[in-house]
Amino acid sequence: MNIKNTLADIVMEYICRILLIGTLIYLIVRWNAIPDQIPTHYNAAGEIDGWGGKGMVWLLVVISWGLYLGITFVGRFPELWNTGVKITKENKEKVYRYLKYLIVTSKLVMTVVFTSLIVFTILGKSLPSWFTGIYLTVLIGNALFWLVRIFMARK
Repeated sequence: MNIKNTLADIVMEYICRILLIGTLIYLIVRWNAIPDQIPTHYNAAGEIDGWGGKGMVWLLVVISWGLYLGITFVGRFPELWNTGVKITKENKEKVYRYLKYLIVTSKLVMTVVFTSLIVFTILGKSLPSWFTGIYLTVLIGNALFWLVRIFMARK
């Protein structure tokens, strides 16, 4: 089944790409200005609890691109998705549309989080104390919102 992209899908996709490419360009342009030692780990309160060489920032870049490309790949094959509900002729389009929204919005949340982590890392700053709580709330809330919609569409 080919699920057509909505305007919302397209906008979120472009935001993800702008963030990923913008972060990459910023790192390349500002590489000499990045301190030699950068944070490599943050605790749940956002405090820095690990340091390493500035080359470690590329690990975050690779992870963010890997997740983005992996989720994009999976998003192209609805037959791989575990819907959690029985797919019928009547609910197929709605269930797959909601699943696509779940995938695209989760990809956007992930991209924003990794972009933020990269920025805070290269600035050598602690994360705001609310960062982890907000990130988890948005990620879980997003998943619950779409899963409830999928569950309701099963009928």
